[in-house]
Amino acid sequence: MPKRTPPADNASEFRPEYDASAEDMLAAQPGARSSLEEKVTRLVQRGVNIINPSMIYIDDDVNLDKISGSEVTIYPGCRIHGSKTVISAGVTLGYEAPVVLENCQLGPKVDLRGGYFKESVFLEKANMGLGAQVREACILEEEAGGAHCVGLKQTILFPFVTLGSLINFCDCLMAGGTSRKDHSEVGSSYIHFNFTPDADKTTASLIGDVPRGVMLNQPPIFLGGQGGMVGPLTLGYGNVVAAGTILRQDVNTENRLIFGKELRSNTAPFTPKLYSNLQRIVQNNIRYLANLLALEQWYIHVRQSFFDLEEFGSELYEGAREKLTMAKKERGKRLLTLAEKLSESVQKYAEGDPESVALKIQLQEKVVQVLEVLNGPLAQQFGEWPRDRFSEMLIQVMAESEDKYLAVIQALPAEATQIGTQWLQEIVDGVMKKVWEMLPAFNNV
Repeated sequence: MPKRTPPADNASEFRPEYDASAEDMLAAQPGARSSLEEKVTRLVQRGVNIINPSMIYIDDDVNLDKISGSEVTIYPGCRIHGSKTVISAGVTLGYEAPVVLENCQLGPKVDLRGGYFKESVFLEKANMGLGAQVREACILEEEAGGAHCVGLKQTILFPFVTLGSLINFCDCLMAGGTSRKDHSEVGSSYIHFNFTPDADKTTASLIGDVPRGVMLNQPPIFLGGQGGMVGPLTLGYGNVVAAGTILRQDVNTENRLIFGKELRSNTAPFTPKLYSNLQRIVQNNIRYLANLLALEQWYIHVRQSFFDLEEFGSELYEGAREKLTMAKKERGKRLLTLAEKLSESVQKYAEGDPESVALKIQLQEKVVQVLEVLNGPLAQQFGEWPRDRFSEMLIQVMAESEDKYLAVIQALPAEATQIGTQWLQEIVDGVMKKVWEMLPAFNNV
């Protein structure tokens, strides 16, 4: 596109030489410019604080009625797309760098300072620094967030979880911590390794868990900077992983200081598609899926009533449910892909360990049935009594305190949190037991 320099005889219109591609496109489509100006004008009239109205873009599919007029601030360079986009009161977009927002649901006082955000949910006071790339199926619950240059996808962060800078943390669920001052944290330059040399992504890691994590009463987990974990892993509450450590195994004990062991410089034969640790991979994937099912029930029976009290609450709730469905679908897809690859492995290593061959064959034969069961109403079958009892106790606490989700959960008496955890744990245990009935060779837990 050729460069243009506006006439210098009008100082008020003078700008340095610039690439006029975007302006030329609008000039060629007068209706597009008019439509954009009308949308921006409408938002400004409703009270949205747009710092430079000529330097934002709002796509035609955006529903302006889903953008609050109360204390929303949009800085120059931001682009907003998607019919499912929701922007609640107090949201700030683009303070440090432009934001591209695509079909995200933002709760009150969310602060996205710069980056790309797609098909994810950010609940009250969630935040991300500049250079963020948050792709589909992420849920950042209240006051969770990260500093600059953080990459997320298929990631769920419970309230208060904090990520440092220069982090890749895809395919994780992380809980732990009790408040903004007592939170789980991931140090800067941390990686969750979620892609194997065999091109598999059955690697989701469970850092904490759902049944206890939602109660906001567990010790925080700390992952030291310049480190990483090789998924799929499980990690217990209160654990501190020393800086520089690459975690390669499950640590389900709690309140431990974990040091990594450096690998010596060496070479060794690499055997592709051997899947010698298939049992642990499948166990951790089923455990992760069972926790997603428990979290889905928590949203249905507990969180929905709190969303109902918020502006755009139904959209935030539906957005979160949609992301949980996407997360379940992703984990099922990856497990199915792994099973499909096992035919080659069985043929190649048929004379190897008979027990390993039997595992592979059983997963191949049963994986579709397993996924059908996990996609059905299985989770509703477990924990009925503790669920109903917990709901009664929750209603009582809500009647005696403010209606904010965090305040109510933090005010629950110990008996209520124990019963609530029992309900969700019965879901996790019941789901896993059902799966192991179909995959008995995998059940050594």
